[in-house]
Amino acid sequence: MLRVLTEAECRAAIRGGDFSAGVLGAAPSVVLALTQSWCPQWERMRPWLEELSGEKGVACFYVEYDLATFFEDFRSFKESVFRNDEVPYFRYYRDGKLIKESNYLDRTGFRRIALPET
Repeated sequence: MLRVLTEAECRAAIRGGDFSAGVLGAAPSVVLALTQSWCPQWERMRPWLEELSGEKGVACFYVEYDLATFFEDFRSFKESVFRNDEVPYFRYYRDGKLIKESNYLDRTGFRRIALPET
């Protein structure tokens, strides 16, 4: 599953300090991509996210927040709460708990983190 995070989900994360249990618990393994549309590394990694979203037990979400009406609020939240001012920025959750964060990775490293262990 791959889908865009809604404004309501992003604003709830800003208020609550992280995304909701509904997002983080959408599958055993969840990947969030918080990025901007112009980012060349995001353009490179997006197909990997799309591919990964077809794997069993994985849900992938993304927001290109530079295109959103809540751009300034979300950027400030991401940089101050998540302490990351780079794009793309990925957060990896397993069973609703944060296990890793990254920026650009090669495809092998990305899949190694994102896929649930078998």
